[in-house]
Amino acid sequence: MAESTVGLRVAAVLSFYRYHADVHGVEVAGRLYRVGGRRARSRYVRALAHLDRGADHASPAVRVRSRERGPAPVLTPAQAEAILDGCARFDASSGQWSGSVRDRLLFATLGECLSLKHCDWYVGRGGTPFVEVVPRQDHPAGVRGKNSRFRRIYISDDLERLHSEYVWQLCDADAHRAVDLENWWVFVNLRRGEWLAPLRPETVYDLVDGLKRRLGKAVPSAWTPHWWRHTHATALLLSGAHEHVVMRRMGHADAQTTLSLYGWVTEDAELKTLANWKSFTTNWRGLEGSSA
Repeated sequence: MAESTVGLRVAAVLSFYRYHADVHGVEVAGRLYRVGGRRARSRYVRALAHLDRGADHASPAVRVRSRERGPAPVLTPAQAEAILDGCARFDASSGQWSGSVRDRLLFATLGECLSLKHCDWYVGRGGTPFVEVVPRQDHPAGVRGKNSRFRRIYISDDLERLHSEYVWQLCDADAHRAVDLENWWVFVNLRRGEWLAPLRPETVYDLVDGLKRRLGKAVPSAWTPHWWRHTHATALLLSGAHEHVVMRRMGHADAQTTLSLYGWVTEDAELKTLANWKSFTTNWRGLEGSSA
């Protein structure tokens, strides 16, 4: 885990102990989170500090302060298309797909997709297709949706067609005879491991590593599946979508979370509009009494 992730978890545990130290006088609480001696004001927390016996302080192991977030990493449209095409391509002349339609659908669907079942896809019924993110606790790998909250996400016709192609391929392989396909997981093993077993997160990261090797410099070397969520949210905000709409689509707990992660997007766009600042100040006459 990243240092910032560990720090946040440690901070939550220490808050619990501070509460019991202040309210109930639990003595161990002080020894757990206190940093003594000259380091009394340090923001570091000692590893296993509660096991110290007589030592004034130990070497710092974990930071409890939170670091300021930089801009969320995103993929450019060309990089996103390279990843999708690296999974599967459609040949218009033959009308056939080559490559793994499952993998293309996986990245095109964006976050939380491993917990989806086919019954969550409301497609082929006319109107705007959508996917329902349903809170579940029964995925074999323990995968859950964002904040474990139900929400509906409207999707494009292209994604609807991609899912339909994937379902046809599963049926051609007789998957519907092996499992109750409608109520089965969307993303499953097709070649390696137990056939039709739900994909594990580790498998997805293996797919990412393989794409990085094949695509080389066409994609960022550090990209992860989570970059797709950042890219999607950034694109929505740049297109003028309101923060509260992006919040609901992304499954954030509140709009402040969205602003904390992606506020720089709209702020940067607004600042760029001021590049031609003279057009905004044509009628400005300065402050009254100014000598300017």
